[in-house]
Parts: sequence; structure tokens; C-alpha cells
Amino acid sequence: MKLGIVGLPNVGKSTLFNAITSAGAEMANYPFCTIEPNVGMVPVPDKRLDVLAQMYSPEKYTPAVLEIVDIAGLVRGASKGEGLGNKFLSHIREVDAIIHVVRCFENGDIIHVEGSVDPMRDVDIINMELIISDMEVLERRMDHTRKLMKGDKTLEGELKLFERVMKALEEGTSARALDYTPEELAVMNEVPLLSMKPVIYIANIGENEIASDLQSNESYRKLSEFALSEGAEILPVCAGIEAEIAELDPDEKKVFLEDLGLAESGLDRLIKAGYKLLGYISFLTAGPKEVRAWTIVNGTKAPQAAGKIHSDFERGFIRAEIVSYDDLIACGSMNAAKEKGLVRSEGKDYVMRDGDVTLFRFNV
Repeated sequence: MKLGIVGLPNVGKSTLFNAITSAGAEMANYPFCTIEPNVGMVPVPDKRLDVLAQMYSPEKYTPAVLEIVDIAGLVRGASKGEGLGNKFLSHIREVDAIIHVVRCFENGDIIHVEGSVDPMRDVDIINMELIISDMEVLERRMDHTRKLMKGDKTLEGELKLFERVMKALEEGTSARALDYTPEELAVMNEVPLLSMKPVIYIANIGENEIASDLQSNESYRKLSEFALSEGAEILPVCAGIEAEIAELDPDEKKVFLEDLGLAESGLDRLIKAGYKLLGYISFLTAGPKEVRAWTIVNGTKAPQAAGKIHSDFERGFIRAEIVSYDDLIACGSMNAAKEKGLVRSEGKDYVMRDGDVTLFRFNV
């Protein structure tokens, strides 16, 4: 899963990115790794792996990994090449979803690039840069479709769809805010529109608001209403507190969160929101060599899940031996689960479920 963080200067974007990637350095046996200065790899916390590690004492412990890109260079006019405009837009094209950080706190010591705190104005600035770029992409696609229609009238419905989306873009509405039939969505997924990307809005709130009723924060309330209108996720997070959490060891982190009245950190909530937004689940493999979590799209069948491990597993798929995580833990061992008939043999049509502990049988 690859998420890109965007936001205007001085909204807390870099603070949040640094906090998230620092947290990655502290987590279970998976070292923080910087691929390049603005990309971090963060292990996905999964308590199920911890329990399986206690059961098997494996040589390797490998959680699923979240790739987070700190996308810099946005200014007004990015779609026209201002600042690092084209580079900024190309980075967004490469991510699965966008984390849009929006400032929702007042602080006279931190100057806002636009002169005041106004979340809807900030959202509009970034969204319009994406929309302007999308209009150019969609216009080229429409021209291509018109040419093809001279010999294929079945494309008329596709052109009407594009015209409807273009009208929305011209009115300043992101493509993701429209309603699509499954067939229309399949067509739109073939067009690389930036404003079709799923979004998680991060409302960066003040430290004194983290445990308060956020409906009294007008900036948060407006952003929340807008996110709802787009069908987007919104998470209230204090980037400053996340930076403090990132410096703590696990025991200190737990106490710190309890003192704040929080069940989990912003990073943990962000990862869960990302999985939900993109429709991802994890299946697990476990044994003395390694316990590992594998990320797949919900609805993936067993052979394709096997292919996540190795292409040979998919090519020579015979069957999958599966026990649910809960059943395995309740039985205490794989052998005990087998004796109770809880280990199932599933074929090519089996749709994987979250938490399936799986052994693939294959032959090539």
C-alpha cells in the first residue's frame, strides 16, 4: 500500500511524515528504511503476528509494509508547472491513495502561507491543481474516443460518461465525488485522473483539542462535512503529539496514549483507514522459518493470493490449506486445529478472508 502525503506549507505535513516514519523505526523487528529522502517504509502493526511469533518462535518476523511518500512542491499553479508542479503531480500518480493534511488549528507562531487558517480554501487550492491537470488528461482521452467512434458506435456511452465527468471538473468537483455504476467505474479506472484517487483527509488539530469535542472546532467541522460529501475518510490528528509519540518506547507510548484518553496513535488509525479505503485485507503465513502478513485486495481468490508470495505458487496452484486465525489460537497449535477438523482444503475458487492462516500447495 502506497500513500502520498500532500498539503500546503506550514500545515503540519512534514511534521506528520517525520513522526510516522520515525515510528516505523521503533516497531517490531522491522527496521525503518529510507528509499530516498522523501519516502519511508512503515511496518503495519498487527497483533496477530505477535501471537503467532510466540507460538512458532520463527527465524523471521515480517509484517505488511506501508510505503509513505512525502510529496513536496505544491504551490498555486502546480498544474501549469509552477514550483515543482509536474514532479509533484507525477508523484501523486504513483500512489494508491492521497493523505491530504489540512491545518485546523490556530498558532500565531506558525505563519500560514495563505495568511490565515481556512481549511476549505486550502483544500480547494490543492484539489483545483489536480482538477486542472485532470481536465487536460480527460480532454485527450475524449478526443481519442471520438476518433474511435467513427468505426465503433458502441463507445457512445463511454463518451457520454467522460462528458459528465468533464462537466463536474469544470465546476470544480473532483471526479471521485460523482456516483458511478460498476461498469462506469471500470472505465474510469482506466483513465489516470488524479482527482479519482481515494483520499484520507487529516485534520491537523491543536494539542489541547486532542481529547475534546471537535465539533466546537469550526475548521474541523467544515472539513468533516466536506469529506462526507466526497465520500472520503477524515481523521483528526495532532502532528505535534504524533512526533512526541514517535520518540517513545512501546510501554511509554501506551501510558502516554492512556493519559491522553486515546486508544491508539494517529499512525495506527491512519493505517486502518487506508486499508478500509482501499479495500485491503491481510492473510497470514506461519511456521518456524517465518511469520508474515500479506496484503491483498478483498475478494482475491486463493491462486492470486498465492501469487503474492511467488509467481510459481499461482502458476502451479493445487490447493490452499487454511485455518482462521481465531480457530488456530483457540486450539493452541496447527495439529490441534487439524484434529478438530478446522483446517480446510480450499480450491481455486476460494475467496480469501482477513486473518486466514494459509499454507499453499503447488507443483510446477
